[in-house]
Amino acid sequence: MATRGNFLKNILAEEIVGDGGCYFGATTSPSDADVVIVSAPWSVTSDFGRGATYTPDAIIDSSLGKELYDAPTGLSIEGRIATAEIDYNIQESSEMLGRDAERIVRYHSDRESRVSDYILRKIENVNEGFAEMHLSIYKQVKQWAELGKRIAVVGGDHSVAFGAVKALAEVNEGLGVLFVDAHADYSQDEEIFNYSHRSIARNIIEKIDGVAKMVQVGVRDVDRAEVEALAACDKVELFYAESLAARRFEGCSWGDICREVVDKLPQKVYISFDVDALKIEFCNNTNAPTPGGMTFDEALYLVNMVVVSGREIVGFDISEVVSSINDKMDAIVGARLLAKLSVAMLRNNK
Repeated sequence: MATRGNFLKNILAEEIVGDGGCYFGATTSPSDADVVIVSAPWSVTSDFGRGATYTPDAIIDSSLGKELYDAPTGLSIEGRIATAEIDYNIQESSEMLGRDAERIVRYHSDRESRVSDYILRKIENVNEGFAEMHLSIYKQVKQWAELGKRIAVVGGDHSVAFGAVKALAEVNEGLGVLFVDAHADYSQDEEIFNYSHRSIARNIIEKIDGVAKMVQVGVRDVDRAEVEALAACDKVELFYAESLAARRFEGCSWGDICREVVDKLPQKVYISFDVDALKIEFCNNTNAPTPGGMTFDEALYLVNMVVVSGREIVGFDISEVVSSINDKMDAIVGARLLAKLSVAMLRNNK
């Protein structure tokens, strides 16, 4: 297993205990596990800092010593989950390119500035970094998915989903994506970068042919251009957070709403979960916190409704979980979410 990287020095600056960098301290080999957890320590274009670069290590730390038995389902993840080798080259690249991306965005915002060759080279470097990161995640996910493993990806920012979805769409025909996020992530960031956490949903729909449908839930921060683009795309179904809240205020149950959401999905499902879909109390340090959102239990109910419907969860990602030395609640929530989503996949594979 690779070293724990620079998480100590850069984020917590305190001793991390536990078992060699494995989620939940589980030392099961990926070849013997049902669920393989792939880490994606990448956060280059985030708006309010790049703390999500260190999320995998933070979630590993918060997961150690946690109960592996899930009482509501009677299932245990003990012996059934494994940690794939972590590619810390992604983390090092993220640190370097993240600083460049900040400079590029600041430069680009000055409409009077002439785009210099220097900035163009920096943009190309960031685009190449994204391509390399996506390829690394794609290869890891494809390797284990072809062996029949269920896949969990721990980001990083939301852009890490691309390689995972691409790989699983090639293995699972007609894949559906349940996109849980406070943001539509459908912007046209290609004006600067080819890829970004702000355009991940658009890139999945436009660049991955094997995705049959995307259902977005929890969106409450979206601009006019995104709304118009989404309205013109018949492969995306959008459930605004405010609209769902209004229906609940008028007497509609969360169960009925979740069934309506899940009915839009095909048989094979990938869940892409940005933690900012939750209420701020569960993700206070996330890169783009947004008022409103789901409770933790409401989100789990939606996920479990996918299983109850008879659909198969073949993989998921968790993104934008940011920990800090003074507030580890985000990482605790991330670890809990990782365990619960893994259990949901195992319910398909008893």
